[in-house]
Amino acid sequence: MRTGRFLALSFAVILVFSSLAIAQLKNPDTIVIATIGDVSTLDPHFSYDTASGEIIYNVYENLIAYKGESLTEFVPLLATEVPSFENGLIKDGGKTYIFPIRKGVKFHNGYELTPEDVAYSFKRCMILDRSGGPSWMLLDPLLGYESIKDLVRDKLKVPSWEDLFTQDGKLKPEYEKGMREIYEMIDRAVEVQDDKVVFRLVKPYPPFLNILAQGAGWSAIVSKKWCVEQGDWPGTPDEWWKYHDPQKEKDPLYEKMNGTGPFKLVEWKKGEYVKLERNEAYWREPAKIRQVVIRRVDEWATRRMLLEKGDADAVYVPRQYLPQIEKMKGIRIIRGLPTLAIEVVLFNFNIRVEGNAYIGSGKLDGEGIPSDFFSDVHVRKGFCYLFDWDTYIKEVWNGEALQPTGIVPKGLLGYDPNGPKYSFNMEKAKEEFMKAWNGEVWNKGFKFTILYNAGNEERRIAAEMLARNARKLNPKFKIEVRGVQWSTYLSDLTKGNLPLFIMGWLADYPDPHNFVQPFLGSKGAFMAYQGRNAVDLAKIEFDPLIEKAMEIVDPKDREKIYFEIQRKEFEHAPHILLYQAMGVHVSRTWIKGWYYNPMRPGGDFYSLYKSAD
Repeated sequence: MRTGRFLALSFAVILVFSSLAIAQLKNPDTIVIATIGDVSTLDPHFSYDTASGEIIYNVYENLIAYKGESLTEFVPLLATEVPSFENGLIKDGGKTYIFPIRKGVKFHNGYELTPEDVAYSFKRCMILDRSGGPSWMLLDPLLGYESIKDLVRDKLKVPSWEDLFTQDGKLKPEYEKGMREIYEMIDRAVEVQDDKVVFRLVKPYPPFLNILAQGAGWSAIVSKKWCVEQGDWPGTPDEWWKYHDPQKEKDPLYEKMNGTGPFKLVEWKKGEYVKLERNEAYWREPAKIRQVVIRRVDEWATRRMLLEKGDADAVYVPRQYLPQIEKMKGIRIIRGLPTLAIEVVLFNFNIRVEGNAYIGSGKLDGEGIPSDFFSDVHVRKGFCYLFDWDTYIKEVWNGEALQPTGIVPKGLLGYDPNGPKYSFNMEKAKEEFMKAWNGEVWNKGFKFTILYNAGNEERRIAAEMLARNARKLNPKFKIEVRGVQWSTYLSDLTKGNLPLFIMGWLADYPDPHNFVQPFLGSKGAFMAYQGRNAVDLAKIEFDPLIEKAMEIVDPKDREKIYFEIQRKEFEHAPHILLYQAMGVHVSRTWIKGWYYNPMRPGGDFYSLYKSAD
């Protein structure tokens, strides 16, 4: 299940490049960033967070990269060509991709890049497949499974991964042949042919190039020889399973880096800072900036002080503090940048009743709701009409967010600016609720609790708006809003206790499949939490179209299918689409070379330099 990148916090992050309006800039060959949070790991195939991804982006490299701000055009990086049907490097109807590998590129320790390093990198990522990690994005197109454990259970007919092993951790003899056969599947999926690497997909996969592009750490290229020297998987079929799903701190690459990129790791002091320095032997021209320092500074007042003194060129600014810096001289502010993230209220079609404190009596008697309350489409549509987007976006986001017209966000293929969408309409809400459960909902009323993760003001306000408007529509509609710790929220979510829940999703790769599948597919990340009735609906209404869209290569034909999917989404209302936040870039005018690409996990330090001009 795809769980790694749904957002625990609303998208209110602003990275600010700035300083005092002084004539003389500080540290012209160094960029200093003051931010919150910390790097989780330095292993590109383990990482699934943007803080780690920013470091990985600048130290490691992929086969290809996005062309500037584009999400659909690519340029070669460690490959010398971008595969296409036209140049003959995509074959077999989109199931074979061939990458010629660049010669003369060296890793930071001096080892030369080889095609074997490239093949090893992808096999390593698939074998590693840590729980909740990003490896599914390679496993799905290359092997047809979203996890190694799923593959093993299916092929070896075992209840679980643990059943493969004895109590002392050794593989049971009866599974040795099967595990070797699974390795052969992995080995055949990525092969070296002379100076090329060939990927063999089990099915056409239109976003495959996006999954490989720079910014996707799971597709970063590591040195096979160096990895083996660190105690990593030796690249052989023997006991490959021992390198599957490691603990983070025991992962050989947890705190070490050896890439081909424009910057090298100098030091990672956990919880405090990361230092990078320019790779003077970089295969392209060396970076203009000599050093980058990313410091963890949790307090806004301290970050603001560093900003004002010019001791930080970039700081993290929560949206509510943006007015404090808007009047600083010499500042460049760019608004309206579309983020590839979306926030959604999801209905639970089959709420767990036993021991559930959030559904009152558990019956449709005015003092609770039954398990299948949200299985009635009229209930769902009634709630959709209760949300006041205009007020919410104005007051919570200062107008810097969009009401989605479908699950595909603005900026991606399949976004339909003229698609059907719900609006705040109390009369239509009343009509729907009066139809719900043969009129019983309107006559008897209901009572339940909406939870949100404490500290998330955007979610609190959204929940309270629904509760307030419901009570205004009918005094018998009673909703309590309660904040809880994130761990409690997730625990109740996984148990099926939440009548409805608010979650966000950040794109893993810029393709509509990465949104329609998690939200509307029967095997998507969220359907398991929405109950069996929701899954059954998805199997009938959405799965066939989702699968069809992934079989088509032509973008125009794919887009038509995504438009149809989103029309069905509006018709069946499995969720309320809250907002797509718009990003803001604020920079001191002496920061040059910045460009926007929403798939970049942080700064592209290779493109940046400082100049007072």
